[in-house]
Amino acid sequence: MAITKKKEFIGEVISNKMDKTVVVAVKRLVQHPTYKKVVKRTTKLMANDEGNKCNIGDKVRIIESRPLSKLKRWRVVEIIEQAKEKV
Repeated sequence: MAITKKKEFIGEVISNKMDKTVVVAVKRLVQHPTYKKVVKRTTKLMANDEGNKCNIGDKVRIIESRPLSKLKRWRVVEIIEQAKEKV
């Protein structure tokens, strides 16, 4: 049995309205195949947040996991940076 490394991403929490679930936006740069211009791409992933600790704007590290629900395939490993308080 081969040991495989699980995928890891760093992204920003854009929604925490669900119980034990957050939506994380992962941004990346991709080169356009024809025009060779670098384009921004954003992927929204649902991640398991067991303690409901994440807030909107937090920078988090997520890791691949087994399917937890219909759309959840990721877990929040750590909160890298807390969101700044809005005045």
